[in-house]
Amino acid sequence: MKAFLTLLIFFICSLSFSQTGNFWTRKSNFGSDTTTNGLKRERAVGFAIGNYGYIGTGIDTAEVVHNDFWKYDPATDAWTQVATLPGSVRRNAFSFTIGNNGYVGTGINTVNSSDVGSQILGDLWQYNSLFNIWTQKTPFPTPGGIYFATAFSIDSKGYVCGGKMGPNFYSNKLWEYKESIDAWAELQNFPGGVRYKMASFSIGFKAYVGLGADQDMYNNDIWEFSAITNSWTQAASLPSSERADVATFTIGQKGFICMGTNGGNLDDLWEYDPYQDDWTPKANFGGSRRKGAVGFSINGKGYVGTGKGNSGKKASFYEYTPSSVLGIEELEANITVYPNPVTNNLNLSTNSNEIEKIDIYSLDGKIILSEKLTSKIDVSFLNSGVYILAAMNSNGQIISQQKIIKQ
Repeated sequence: MKAFLTLLIFFICSLSFSQTGNFWTRKSNFGSDTTTNGLKRERAVGFAIGNYGYIGTGIDTAEVVHNDFWKYDPATDAWTQVATLPGSVRRNAFSFTIGNNGYVGTGINTVNSSDVGSQILGDLWQYNSLFNIWTQKTPFPTPGGIYFATAFSIDSKGYVCGGKMGPNFYSNKLWEYKESIDAWAELQNFPGGVRYKMASFSIGFKAYVGLGADQDMYNNDIWEFSAITNSWTQAASLPSSERADVATFTIGQKGFICMGTNGGNLDDLWEYDPYQDDWTPKANFGGSRRKGAVGFSINGKGYVGTGKGNSGKKASFYEYTPSSVLGIEELEANITVYPNPVTNNLNLSTNSNEIEKIDIYSLDGKIILSEKLTSKIDVSFLNSGVYILAAMNSNGQIISQQKIIKQ
């Protein structure tokens, strides 16, 4: 066991320092255990829970709207169908993850809003990944429902922003869903104005929201939302074409925006560093240009697939390996953590008088623990795996970071 852990540490550190990443690898097509070519789908939703990803709903090549769901296992590169969403079929719903639960809500039940029987939806469903069951929750609070909204999660809460409620009827509202009491609360409006088809991703206690269309005018602005202060601050705009219908994911402390449309389909990938407030172009998407794809991250890698390209709907699915496997840059080591790997208590020592706070992140950018600097942290509650420990100064800047392995 000791030899195995030594090898694991060496492997992770080697990947992190070698900077040999930044590439895409094609994986099994979405739903490919059912048909050889997989299930072509656009306008679906997706989320990740632990070691698995989930994709469901959306429109197929026969222009049929669905409510099926599928689980992806990156360890075996295989898809397995899971419990079907009990509510109506839908496309352009929202989704987010809280702990072991995935959430899917709202959307519209037809291909076109003018179709007979078309209904904008407002329901919310919780997927329990441990028991493979769906449970209906308190509906989204906008009367008449919404679709084309964007969603993200921070800590133990979900957030839904923007969206469309009908022809020429859009939203700039931000809503918070609190799982512990199954209730919604309205927060500060998105400052970029009414918007739909937006993008969002979260890192720690903040989210980054923007792009999308306002009355069909594409945008490239990005706004930072602080869940702690319920406030917005404008961040650096995407230094590329305005766009909508992108796929996003988070790796470590970096956010990623992939593809989308500006009238034509795109295939670029951009990495955002919230601490430098800047964007870096990365390797173009491994497949064809497309919009309306699904993105999420699992164990330090990004996954993007489905969507609609120039030749129609897609089933292809790709894995992105970042330049740094943890999505972080190496800083001068002025904090020491031990033992590492750790089972219960993690000891910390430093010669810096600037460190005030310690944050521990999962590899998908979720904040796991945040507390004042101390000499010992109880990490016994963490699941086995790799985490990022970030040492922060009084301005909230990361001045040191370490990889820790929980046994």
